[in-house]
Amino acid sequence: MTVSHTVSLADQGISTRAQIKANLGTAALVEEAIRNREGHLAAHGPLVVETGNHTGRSAKDKFIVRDAETENTVWWGKVNVPMTPEHFAALKEDFLKALGEKDMLYVADLFGGSQPEHRVNVRVITELAWHSLFVRTLLVRPTRHELAHFAPEYTIIDLPSFRADPARHGCRSETVVAVNLTEKLILIGGTKYAGEMKKSVFGILNYLLPVKGVMPMHCSANIGSDGRTAVFFGLSGTGKTTLSADASRTLIGDDEHGWSDTAVFNFEGGCYAKMIRLSPEAEPEIYATSRMFGTVLENVVMNPDTRELDFDDASLAENSRGAYPIEFIPNTSAANLGPVPSTVVMLTADAFGVLPPIARLTPDQAMYHFLSGYTAKVAGTEIGVTEPEATFSTCFGAPFMPRHPSVYGNLLKERIA
Repeated sequence: MTVSHTVSLADQGISTRAQIKANLGTAALVEEAIRNREGHLAAHGPLVVETGNHTGRSAKDKFIVRDAETENTVWWGKVNVPMTPEHFAALKEDFLKALGEKDMLYVADLFGGSQPEHRVNVRVITELAWHSLFVRTLLVRPTRHELAHFAPEYTIIDLPSFRADPARHGCRSETVVAVNLTEKLILIGGTKYAGEMKKSVFGILNYLLPVKGVMPMHCSANIGSDGRTAVFFGLSGTGKTTLSADASRTLIGDDEHGWSDTAVFNFEGGCYAKMIRLSPEAEPEIYATSRMFGTVLENVVMNPDTRELDFDDASLAENSRGAYPIEFIPNTSAANLGPVPSTVVMLTADAFGVLPPIARLTPDQAMYHFLSGYTAKVAGTEIGVTEPEATFSTCFGAPFMPRHPSVYGNLLKERIA
């Protein structure tokens, strides 16, 4: 396939000598990754890659440009850290220069969001083929017809080889995730951890959807045999993916959803599961995906001779991950959405025994718990977190929520009512 006929990279002001490989399918991207020596095929078909020093999100290296658009709409603080327009302009200049010097680039045109009236068009430009495969797996893939008329609204440029300059770019280190909501541009540099791309799309939707009265949620969701939907709020690593992959229920998605007037819809077209200590007995549906062509395994230890995988070996990362298309899980919702929820579960992951193992909440208690967000960060999901760590993560997803917590809290209050 080629880049959308509607908007080229040149139309976006991106000039490069690179050969552009756009909207390649799974097999072609796996071939590219192997040819580029970015990873290896395991015994049963998945692509195995390593992300180097960054095996989780670089939460302290993420910034949002503070300008007229965001000054009064973003909840500034420890999570949403500002970057000046001037620093972003310098960063963008250097990113575009780096792009211009690449020999090969991969472009993927994708949707964030499964409900057509609430989705955004995202173009992702990467220097690694496996990153393109990852983001194509995790976001919603357009049909051939939709691709022919695709016009990107937001653009993500992901360059692991880029090294930021804190003095010039106003960042903290050589790693940077910079979000410009006015220019609709996200720049990711200095990290191979692919999860930064998908979480950036969540940030976009979490910013845009509340204005439309749609509640964005850091949750998994599935449907029972009675046709009723359940959603499971929780931070990364607290059990959302495991619980949502219940073979007796229909999977909607495992990480981020929107709750509209008519549906709960998945933001993604794939799942991103923790692989550490994965077993066929405890999690048979997820384990099966680790033996399928098209799955991308990050930092899973593989025997170089037999190509067999060792999910118990955490020497590369506690946060080893598998990215796979959602249809790899049996009994998946064909439309990637379901009815509005009948049940809301909050996965506290209380590592310190403060709360009872299970409790039924009143609406007021649910609001309090949602806004306080008492939970635990699980080892490996963020750089520097090696043991369970108590935290108060507002809305069970503070790292991805640009607006004030009351915005999301009021939406939940309305939806519960």
